[in-house]
Amino acid sequence: MRAAVLQKDSPVTIEVVEQAARFRDLRQEWNALLQASASDCLFLTWEWLYTWWQRLSGKNSLFLLLVRFGEELVAIAPMMIRPRQLTRLLPFQTLEFLGTGSAGSDYLDLIIRRGMEEPVLSALSEHLCGKKLIAKLAQLKKGSSKAAQVALMLKERGWSHAHYITNVCPFVDLSGHTWTSYLGTLGPAHRYNYQRRLRQLRKSFEVRFERAESEREGQQALEVLVALHHRRWRPRGGSDALHTENLIAFHREFTRTALERGWLRLFTLWLGEKPAASLYGFRYGRTFYFYQSGFDPAYAKNSVGLVTMGLSIESALEEGAEEYDLLHGDEEYKFLWARQERQLERLEIFPPCVSGLLYKQAVGFGRAAKRWFGGNYRIPVREHS
Repeated sequence: MRAAVLQKDSPVTIEVVEQAARFRDLRQEWNALLQASASDCLFLTWEWLYTWWQRLSGKNSLFLLLVRFGEELVAIAPMMIRPRQLTRLLPFQTLEFLGTGSAGSDYLDLIIRRGMEEPVLSALSEHLCGKKLIAKLAQLKKGSSKAAQVALMLKERGWSHAHYITNVCPFVDLSGHTWTSYLGTLGPAHRYNYQRRLRQLRKSFEVRFERAESEREGQQALEVLVALHHRRWRPRGGSDALHTENLIAFHREFTRTALERGWLRLFTLWLGEKPAASLYGFRYGRTFYFYQSGFDPAYAKNSVGLVTMGLSIESALEEGAEEYDLLHGDEEYKFLWARQERQLERLEIFPPCVSGLLYKQAVGFGRAAKRWFGGNYRIPVREHS
């Protein structure tokens, strides 16, 4: 891939993309840039975000910013604008990342070619400074997001921002491990329990752990996942994952695309002829992303969810994945497998004339979040100009 070289006389242009047809045509250029960036992850691929836009964007308006130096695309800000909700009070629109909301996208950020961060961030901050916008940016990777650097540059122009931790992503570093050596890193009680449960299943049933390899298998496996997920959560009041027809339609379409790209890892654990558990994930680059799961409560005593996750980690190791990312959520079972975590944060950026009012709203949100959700949330920190 040709490296970007910024010439002193290269014109800087920022194109605002507001039409889905233009978004559709960006796939090749988008993914080439993503792979040359520090933000490269499944949830910033053109495939994930374009499918999201087609299925889940609702009444939002597309607002992609394409930054070019000369003819070369060096950055994308994958944004959208939400409809005004405070029209009578403030003439400002809200800027958010594509993928925000019910799809559960993590690690959202700006996409910038490595080595081009400084001029791109300067150009973006100058461009945004003249807009009547506030930004509410969720699911950022704490400590490394490029969006946070834009906020710091806008601070020099009189803007303010607030940020607070909202969640964690447990993950397993698989690099250098075999399955045997990885098992050795687990707590002895958990390791023994997993191996015992797997032995018992194999003694009592014909056990098959199958990965969907065709479009037909993928769609059938997705239907099994949805059914098992809801069967698992219905007695507990239901789940907010896979809970709307639009969301399921998004996954039907994306699983087809992910299968074509070689990313889909949709597993079913069969006990005889009955599907007992499902695990929905993706292999993208060096990482296996664990996205969703479900199991039949009739087999809860057999710990089929535990066994399915263990088998998926073993499979990830066998195909050379260097990381198993359990994505957002601090559920206890995740930390049986993972010893490390990344923090996610929410960033809100306010223009000078409204920063005080909206900062107070952000503080109120943070306090409410701490009451409802506990220690993963913190009161936002005001960044003064």
